[in-house]
Amino acid sequence: MRNKALLLVLLAACGDDGGNTPKDDARPVDTGQLVDSPPLATCNPVNGTNVSVKMIGQITGSALLATSPPNDGRLFIVEQGGTIRVLENDQVKPEPFLDLSSTNIEADTPQGERGLLGLAFDPDYANNGQFYVMYTTQNQDIVARYKVSATDLNKADPASGEIILSIPDFAPNHNGGMIEFGPKDGFLYVGTGDGGNAGDPRRNGQTVDRNACTVANCEPLLGKILRIDVHTTMGVKNYGIPADNPFAQGGGEPEIFVIGVRNPWRWTFDKMTGDMWIADVGQDLWEELTVLRHGEIGGKNLGWSRYEGLTCYANNYAGCNPAEVGTGNFVAPQFVKTHSGTTGWKAIIGGQVYRGTCYPDLVGSYFMSDNTAHPLVRATLGADGTVTTTDLPAPTGGWPTGPAGIHADARGELYMTTTNGRIYHIEAGP
Repeated sequence: MRNKALLLVLLAACGDDGGNTPKDDARPVDTGQLVDSPPLATCNPVNGTNVSVKMIGQITGSALLATSPPNDGRLFIVEQGGTIRVLENDQVKPEPFLDLSSTNIEADTPQGERGLLGLAFDPDYANNGQFYVMYTTQNQDIVARYKVSATDLNKADPASGEIILSIPDFAPNHNGGMIEFGPKDGFLYVGTGDGGNAGDPRRNGQTVDRNACTVANCEPLLGKILRIDVHTTMGVKNYGIPADNPFAQGGGEPEIFVIGVRNPWRWTFDKMTGDMWIADVGQDLWEELTVLRHGEIGGKNLGWSRYEGLTCYANNYAGCNPAEVGTGNFVAPQFVKTHSGTTGWKAIIGGQVYRGTCYPDLVGSYFMSDNTAHPLVRATLGADGTVTTTDLPAPTGGWPTGPAGIHADARGELYMTTTNGRIYHIEAGP
């Protein structure tokens, strides 16, 4: 596939009028140069729902996520230590696409929750060459923008890095880290954890207004899913605020879109419907999955840390009433999994809805796992909002251990990545 030039000529700076103004480097001038990008692979469709996995590559560090730019035949692998690797034709290229390991990134490897956590390619990547990463430093969660090299399609320009959003974070755990562009609106969504330690001690999950904190040093941008416009700026912010964000006109921090998550390590959009599937890692009792319908997402409250799953989390809030779960803007999870027992879940690994063409009988199915129990679960969403799940029978030797992400390439094919650096293609047959 022929893509437009990634060698960009930037427009001169515009004055800041305090409102939403286009960012200079978000408006490249087309130079007319064309760059070849690897074409999308083709496949012969295979019927059947007998799901299996096939290992297609491995990196040395923890492989947290696999994703692709639009209409691009490569896989980009997020490595927790700070690098992004390119996998093409089941081969990992020897040189990284981007290496942040020598910057101020703070990565807990091989165990721990900090590091390079998220990657999202701009929907117009073929023209502007821009992509976004989310990573942790000693005391901040960072969203930054980078550009691909003007001369090498398999290399980013490390000097192009620009911090878009920086959120103070007081502890090393519960960082979220998933970022993704909305398929219906083109805005960037950012999942943040509650800040860490245990039990949301600063009440970040339910705080939406910085001026109304009930606990010292709270941070209302934590414990949320944020929604920002990375192609504009607003005042001193390096991004714009969509006009229909719940608090765009006041009453809370304008970036906030979804409230009350603990650690939404992996969440995603259904690329066809725009529904949001949020897998939230639990505290003491439950791992949970909540699906929010497109058009009904903004302002919804998943309850943490007033609630955990379907139960009160009494450590934080007096007078909790479980009957409130699922009423008003409080949304009850459609799926919960207990921590108890030998097969109990400990850290849900959310996946994505299959929208590929290789396995037609899987279309519309969502896949998820757990980092400790490592099953593979298939889920479908009914017209009434009910989520139906099926525990898939494990192959000989079991499902891969240490799953960290299940995500799609540009074709909609799904890949599982693991903390031991392995990348698997999810397949199906009769």
